[in-house]
Amino acid sequence: MENSYRYFENHACKYYPCHEGMENMNCLFCYCPLYALEACPGDYHYIESNGKRVKECTACTFPHRAENYEIINSFLSE
Repeated sequence: MENSYRYFENHACKYYPCHEGMENMNCLFCYCPLYALEACPGDYHYIESNGKRVKECTACTFPHRAENYEIINSFLSE
């Protein structure tokens, strides 16, 4: 695969696929590096849990799409 440093799938992972119905899932950012950002380009919302505001991202597939590699890296370099 061209630019393979930007993408890999881990079919051996016990959590794969972590998003049902998604094809070509990029596992490079398994744990989203943008989670700590107040606002990110992914699909998230905030919930209250035990009196705290928590970012809830379970429906987000943004870090798992190969075409978002550069976008994620631009956020990390800021």
